[in-house]
Amino acid sequence: MKQISHFINGEFVAGREGRRFDKRSPLDNRVIASVSEAGRDEVNAAVAAARAALDGPWGRMTVTERTELLYAVANEINRRFDDFVAAEVADTGKPVSLASHLDIPRGAANFKIFADVVKNVPGEFFEMATPDGRGAINYALRRPVGVVGVVCPWNLPLLLMTWKVGPALACGNTVVVKPSEETPATATLLGEVMNKVGVPPGVYNVVHGFGPESAGEFLTRHPGVDGITFTGETRTGEAIMAAAAKGVRPVSFELGGKNAGIVFADADFDKAVAGITRSSFENCGQVCLGTERVYVQRPIFDRFAAALKASAEKLKIGAPNEPGVGLGPLISAEHRGKVLSYYDKARAEGATVVTGGGVPTIGGDAADGYWVQPTIWTGLPETSAVVREEVFGPCCHIAPFDTVEQAIALANDTEYGLATTVWTSNLSTAHRVAREIQVGLCWINSWFLRDLRTAFGGAKRSGIGREGGVHSLEFYTELRNVMVKL
Repeated sequence: MKQISHFINGEFVAGREGRRFDKRSPLDNRVIASVSEAGRDEVNAAVAAARAALDGPWGRMTVTERTELLYAVANEINRRFDDFVAAEVADTGKPVSLASHLDIPRGAANFKIFADVVKNVPGEFFEMATPDGRGAINYALRRPVGVVGVVCPWNLPLLLMTWKVGPALACGNTVVVKPSEETPATATLLGEVMNKVGVPPGVYNVVHGFGPESAGEFLTRHPGVDGITFTGETRTGEAIMAAAAKGVRPVSFELGGKNAGIVFADADFDKAVAGITRSSFENCGQVCLGTERVYVQRPIFDRFAAALKASAEKLKIGAPNEPGVGLGPLISAEHRGKVLSYYDKARAEGATVVTGGGVPTIGGDAADGYWVQPTIWTGLPETSAVVREEVFGPCCHIAPFDTVEQAIALANDTEYGLATTVWTSNLSTAHRVAREIQVGLCWINSWFLRDLRTAFGGAKRSGIGREGGVHSLEFYTELRNVMVKL
């Protein structure tokens, strides 16, 4: 059985004997790895190593030296591409096509993207008058925040982890990463890459475990951690924010969503069906940006619901390596239980189940995997649980609307504000919705398409701060003003 250890100060460390947990395959519920669980001692050691590297060789490197190492990290990930794909697929059960076209390429690219951002970031310079007439100048220095705690989700493990580690290291910080207990493999494998290319020990550290009374809590409450970045559930974000208040430490959060898709009658019908199919069901619906509420203008509502049903039923459910597979299993038995509980709630509240609503029949060794059917509902009020609460599974509820004003009001009627996708051929409608929708990201006639230099983040309960391009530097650096009297 595979043994997964912490990565602390450039070494793989098993930690205390007996403090381990099993990692099960989403495909068949088999135990595929035994993972070390960090206690306070391991977290203390990781934070101390990160601090020593910050005060030592890493902190003395120039921007050019750091960014060259980050390019080397990206190149080494790509050299070991198949190893990373295999590790990601084993942990998540997602189709190989998705991991190889999205997760791993983007995971590697994040290091190059943020290396380029840091090399080219503009500075500030101001001249000012003084009473003696000689003047003064002011200029800004960007300094690293320090030791950054990185708490990662399980849905896009390498991609979302390097989306934080890339800019953190490019800006001169050191990191202690706490991957999800469901997806420990690629964060650990990245430790081998760091050593291979010569990143100094202590710059990148990994501690495994859970949240309360485990690695997550010990890391986020640690007084030696200078800032905390987290992607995940809103309730967990609230707990981390409370922990970060001790010491008044900055946080960067990308949290939950209950995202709306809006389809106007003048939309390109086939493209809208394909787009909503993807945004509702890709990665088995385990995407924070996914569409779980779909509002369709009444003249095309029945036709659209029928077409989305047909599209969902064409999605092939199966093992990652099977040709044409579009949906894998959910991440865990616990998460499948949560998703199926919402399927039950929808039926209890009187939903019309357009398609799905249960567990597919999967034969052979995969019979015990964490499978669910892609599911579409209609007929529920806006107050129902599956319309209000994030399910994080392959599902959506479709409801009709009549006017632009009504569509905007329906989409905004949520405590979340992460993303929306709008389908229309009317340029004025598109711009109006984009202006009035209360979200951090608005797609027009597309989904999951974004220039990585742009701002990423949520409104309302969907997050704090922005990531992407120079916007990431707002969290990972602190500006120091230098004033020189002439």
